[in-house]
Amino acid sequence: MPAFPDSADAADATDAQVVEAVRHWLSRAVIGLNLCPFAKSVYVKDQVRYVVSPATRAEDLLEELEGELRALADADPAQTDTTLLIVPHALADFLAYNDFLYFAERLLRSLRLAGTLQIASFHPDYQFEGTEADDIENYTNRAPYPILHLLREDSIARAAEAFPDAADIYERNQATMRRLGIDGYRRWMSEKSEDEG
Repeated sequence: MPAFPDSADAADATDAQVVEAVRHWLSRAVIGLNLCPFAKSVYVKDQVRYVVSPATRAEDLLEELEGELRALADADPAQTDTTLLIVPHALADFLAYNDFLYFAERLLRSLRLAGTLQIASFHPDYQFEGTEADDIENYTNRAPYPILHLLREDSIARAAEAFPDAADIYERNQATMRRLGIDGYRRWMSEKSEDEG
């Protein structure tokens, strides 16, 4: 049984279905399990920009990423606080995705946006260094599709001030996942959240 039962097969999914699967993941996992205490406010205020990339090659995705980084840097934070660049047609292999992150970070620096924006990473097969592929701890960063999450440094700093235990998030998330276990996580993800009706 897949970890994300509501995500449609990437080859057949429409952009709307891709966004729906990502919104479900955000609502159930990220917010529902409190994996990121900063996520709820931008989610409920509709300040998340969802971009489904048509890219099938890393080169095209890098070009699209540049456009999205520039757009977020120029956007009014009250309208768009963060961007999820969702990649359903490329980087399905986690190692290839991980390699791409090097170029993504290099692009961020070349645009002189390091310190203004940052890129967080999520992938269906995310694996932390030193873990086995099936370790439940990896599920804290697993998403229905490869995602490049573009965040504002200012927003992160403000959120960290509001949550004095922000440094403990990683350890707390690992403990949450260990309590649930893989079967418990899959059951949790198979249910709808309140905002999905």
